[in-house]
Amino acid sequence: MTTTLTMPTTDRTTPTPKRHISVQQTVTQSMTMAYRGLLKFKHNPEQLFDVVFQPIIFTLMFSYIFGGAVSGDVTSYLPTIIPGILAQTVITTSIVTGTQLREDMDKGVFDRFRSLPIARISPLAGALTADVVRYFIATLITFATGFAMGYRPDGGVLGFLAAGALVIFCAWSISWIFALMGVLMNKASSVQGISMLVLFPLTFLSNAFVSVDTMPGWLQAFVNINPVSHLVTAVRDLANNGRFGVDVLWSLLGAAIIVAVIAPITVKAYMRKA
Repeated sequence: MTTTLTMPTTDRTTPTPKRHISVQQTVTQSMTMAYRGLLKFKHNPEQLFDVVFQPIIFTLMFSYIFGGAVSGDVTSYLPTIIPGILAQTVITTSIVTGTQLREDMDKGVFDRFRSLPIARISPLAGALTADVVRYFIATLITFATGFAMGYRPDGGVLGFLAAGALVIFCAWSISWIFALMGVLMNKASSVQGISMLVLFPLTFLSNAFVSVDTMPGWLQAFVNINPVSHLVTAVRDLANNGRFGVDVLWSLLGAAIIVAVIAPITVKAYMRKA
């Protein structure tokens, strides 16, 4: 007599339930990804060269080239040039967000993140958060260079802190645009090239280095509506005079609009590819 043993079968067609990730977990995971971004600075310190050396070089170069011609001497020119260099340096630094994001996507880093039980948005949020440290370093070094050269703003500590915070917030908002470019474009070099092509006219064709009154009439029309000009004026009002003027409001409003419009588009485009 033959006995047939029947082995229990396992239903392999049942899908594995998706793990629910709370808002608190998403924030924690985003901070972990931000820490990963900071570790990249430790292992590749050359990534900080732009925020460390660019403010020093630009401040010294523009101050000694234009100081005598514009204001008579370098010291008198510093209240004009330091806020301009600050805005230019920090905004230009935000380009790195898009280029590094594109490089990580090209190297397959985000493919590995996709296999982890984490919120899919956390790598993007972490990258944007880590870059705030870059903006802070650039802001600190720009002001420190100015102080070493004799810059003494009358806005006090609160004006100094408010000016730095405003520039950092505006740079963070603009980084969403470059993050979107990093998601949509195919090469990091393309992101960097096009970003510089856009930012250089905006930063140089502004009131960052010289008075608007010295420019041709047709150029004044553009400079007066240039968002960078409003930001530079706002920083000058806060740092030099401690005054919360209308340009501060325009800068905050512009940054808020960028985040409100571009951030959802960037997240949606990123979620399709990540």
